Amino acid sequence: MAPATETAAGTETATTAITNIGSLVTNDPSLGEGPLGLMRDAALVLEGERVAWVGPTAKTPPTDAVHDAQGRAAVPGFVDSHSHLVFAGDRTQEFNARMSGRSYTAGGIRTTVAATRAASDSELESNLTRYLAEALRQGTTTFETKSGYGLTTADESRALRIAAAHTDEVTFLGAHIVSPDYAEDPAAYVELVTGEMLDACAPHARWIDVFCEKGAFDGDQARAILTAGRAKGLHPRIHANQLSYGPGVQLAVELDAASADHCTHLTDADVDALSQGNTVATLLPGAEFSTRAQWPDARRLLDAGATVALSTDCNPGSSFTSSVPFCIALAVRDMGMTPDEALWSATAGGAAALRRTDVGHLGLGARADLALLDAPSHVHLAYRPGVPLVGEVWRRGLRQP
Repeated sequence: MAPATETAAGTETATTAITNIGSLVTNDPSLGEGPLGLMRDAALVLEGERVAWVGPTAKTPPTDAVHDAQGRAAVPGFVDSHSHLVFAGDRTQEFNARMSGRSYTAGGIRTTVAATRAASDSELESNLTRYLAEALRQGTTTFETKSGYGLTTADESRALRIAAAHTDEVTFLGAHIVSPDYAEDPAAYVELVTGEMLDACAPHARWIDVFCEKGAFDGDQARAILTAGRAKGLHPRIHANQLSYGPGVQLAVELDAASADHCTHLTDADVDALSQGNTVATLLPGAEFSTRAQWPDARRLLDAGATVALSTDCNPGSSFTSSVPFCIALAVRDMGMTPDEALWSATAGGAAALRRTDVGHLGLGARADLALLDAPSHVHLAYRPGVPLVGEVWRRGLRQP
């Protein structure tokens, strides 16, 4: 490989070799052992934003720059496919009360709605970028985020506009709960979400989501909202079966939603549907941890052949964590996942939940997103919970400050 290559525009693209990787997770079985494509004493060559070569350190081709991983483990950058980061305020008092015995319901969202409506654009963006930087330091290189804390046409569209300046994976969640302004007329709110609000929000989003749950939106309302969004070019995803059994998972599979998120309360028919369809089951253990709720049964889904993703659900009410490594540890400890399965779900699984093939792995042509761990193996992410093991993050081929 030449130290630099010519692009179509005639400019050179620099190459960087990351060598002496003690244990490299590629998530490409053609490159190494097992589903993780695990390689020992490995190297990567990054060419611009992409992975251009993968192989043994001893065979690394010449490059413009060399970075010595010093025997550390390397994993693909985490893909957090479910977060709620455009908000203001926090819900410390609610959390404190819940830890003192009060159960979680969806109603607390209204507190964040009031604070978010009162915040300026600059305050919302500052909050967003702060949590994105926090997540990046912990190895998250791709993230999805939603609206859902404005619940007016103006507030939902500004939330999406702010989010779209920082990620391509933006989700319109006007159907988070029924707006307090329409508490006495939920049907009128559904009409707003599927009409004027959708028209204003669709240009800023890729996805449409709905909280299909008691206290939020029922199956018929969720179907109407997702169908309207699909007609506007937005692809469905859905908050499904978090607090109780319900129609969300079946609806997700029927509408070919990219993901059904939470999946805590599942019937055998729900599990069968997920195993036979293209919808990813996205599990969000931070929510169960923060609400002392029943854990999702990842083992049941995996054994049935469903595709599983792990994400943070970072939000101020029910899962105020931006740490994917923390969620990996929870999934291994309390949801029946192996360390290998949890890491795959937090990388390749998250990419599947966003229907992305360029992230979540470190095969040839992948986006050059990775984390170097201050550990000899990715298993330490679960083995050493709470320890800041992410020592370096590379995103789009550049080491992050």
